[in-house]
Amino acid sequence: MENKVAVITGGEGDLAKAIRAALEQEGWIVHAPGTAAMDVTSRESVEAFIAPLEQVDLLINNAGVTNDELIARMTGEQWDAVVDVSLKGAFLCSRAVMQKMAFKRSGHIINIGSFAAICGTAGQSNYAAAKAGLIGLTKSLAMEYGARNVRVNCVLPGFLETKMTIGLLSDETRRKEIIGSHLLRRLNSVEDAARFIVFLHSMQHISGQVFQLDSRVSAW
Repeated sequence: MENKVAVITGGEGDLAKAIRAALEQEGWIVHAPGTAAMDVTSRESVEAFIAPLEQVDLLINNAGVTNDELIARMTGEQWDAVVDVSLKGAFLCSRAVMQKMAFKRSGHIINIGSFAAICGTAGQSNYAAAKAGLIGLTKSLAMEYGARNVRVNCVLPGFLETKMTIGLLSDETRRKEIIGSHLLRRLNSVEDAARFIVFLHSMQHISGQVFQLDSRVSAW
């Protein structure tokens, strides 16, 4: 049986580690580069990492950063830093693997989005815009490459307790507010999100879709 190969960007993050563990348990070969191994904002770095791989069956665009500020005080550098990692990085990595997937007529790209994309978040216009862009990228790539049997989906994993969110969740008042915005009054976990992502990959007839993995409700 042929080994399946996955690439997970932002490989040093807590969600990436959980996805890697879940995939490896299923027998996958997993590459999960951190920034030092692959800078997703650099075309040269992305291509240097991806090109030597004989195949990529699953790409998970997980790399993301935050650099919060109200729009009136946000600098161009703060905007670029977030958009370049989350959106440009997903574009560069998707483009780098697409030829391999299209040639094989098999492949799956999963973009890790955020609830901020569909509801907006005060002080995070750069992050919300980048993640909203991922939804558009997901749908466009799914339409472009569906005929080549390449699937593209977007997962909004929920407000996870990770290194990225520890600052917010350590404030008890803010933690109560965040949990209170969930109808079930609890947060998702990186392990549950990882299990869903592995399950989603096994569903061979789904593409161009967005999946939210918590109990928050938005108007959109």
